[in-house]
Amino acid sequence: MPLYEFYCEKCRKEVSMTLTISEREKGKVACPTCGGRELRPLVGTFFAKTSRKS
Repeated sequence: MPLYEFYCEKCRKEVSMTLTISEREKGKVACPTCGGRELRPLVGTFFAKTSRKS
């Protein structure tokens, strides 16, 4: 599952959440700290791990 980063406008903190793509698309995500729903998505880094050996 992807890790998403958000900025909560209510508690003014950056939060990270592991969500499925469908959970993220529904937009019914709440801040784990304060429960606020005013979350602004942040641009995070992307990391892919492959199982092949070079």
